Amino acid sequence: MVKEVDPASFGGDVALIDVRTAGEFEAAFIPGAVSLPLDVIAGRIADVVGDRDQTIVLYCNSGINSVIAGRFLDMLGYTDVASMTGGLVRWSKEGRPIEGTSRLTPEQRTRYSRHLSLDEVGEEGQRRLRSAGVVVVGAGGLGSPVALYLAAAGIGRLTVIDFDEVELSNLQRQIAHDTPSVGQSKAASAADRVAALNPDVVVNGIQSRLTAANALDVLADHHLIIDATDDFPTRYLINDAALHLGTPVVHGSILRFEGHATVLWPGRGPCYRCLFPTPPTDAPTCEDAGVLGAMAGMIGSIQALETIKLITGAGKPLIGTLLTYDGLDHTVTRFEYDRRPDCASCSGPLPELTDYDASCQPRY
Repeated sequence: MVKEVDPASFGGDVALIDVRTAGEFEAAFIPGAVSLPLDVIAGRIADVVGDRDQTIVLYCNSGINSVIAGRFLDMLGYTDVASMTGGLVRWSKEGRPIEGTSRLTPEQRTRYSRHLSLDEVGEEGQRRLRSAGVVVVGAGGLGSPVALYLAAAGIGRLTVIDFDEVELSNLQRQIAHDTPSVGQSKAASAADRVAALNPDVVVNGIQSRLTAANALDVLADHHLIIDATDDFPTRYLINDAALHLGTPVVHGSILRFEGHATVLWPGRGPCYRCLFPTPPTDAPTCEDAGVLGAMAGMIGSIQALETIKLITGAGKPLIGTLLTYDGLDHTVTRFEYDRRPDCASCSGPLPELTDYDASCQPRY
């Protein structure tokens, strides 16, 4: 049995081994780590760690392959081997330092030149963007500008999940799609648009509804979750899954000429149910009440900005703050909110993942 250790619990005379691929290591790694990919570690570990009683900490992206590598070393007689819980994803989420040996190509320096000129981003921030994985739930009005701006910013890995197909009425606001894409999967259409915009981005489109059965698999191994959905059951499901994973959620919502955005970070601030303990019973849909297409661009851009801030460490994120925007008179209002001691999601045991019905009651 390979023991697991938290990122904050080791130090000193430790051999830190990165078991990801050489390319992944080149892009971003923990200072002091040595690269020994999973497929070669058994044959090369003796060249790096000769003393089989040496303390060894292994890490990968999420903490799965490092456990496998640990079993290999255990069979080889190494006596003090541990896997770092959560891997590089957790390490980065907690704001710990990362380095990278890869340098930007001349083309990349041109592409991201306006980022490199910002003291708050620079080359280190661009490296963090390149090593980050983000999942966008919903490829509609909000998901479109979020995906495009994150792709333009140089996010390394982008997953887009949406069960729907492109309709003509979507094109008024869902700018990741175009007229020829009507009838196609929204996830595939958005993925194609992202790939065309920036070939640096590894993009994956998933045509599926997010459910209790697949939520943890889809959302895991990402630094951030973007809630770009338009229904309360999915929002509550995202919230509960994020609590299980410890992953921040950048939430946005729009209707008519209004919208809002906030950041939900498990353990560091309130969750979605702290903000909305129960869904409104009379909330109209965009189909019923309408929505100005440019509102999706406004709130989606704020979501993209918050995502970039969280990854690079720039500025102050909207944790515990609901930012609202009224497009008719350009009124921006900030509401501070706290964790509820009686919150059904984050103030007790982790909630059981379930598919909520239209009133957001669990379907057991």
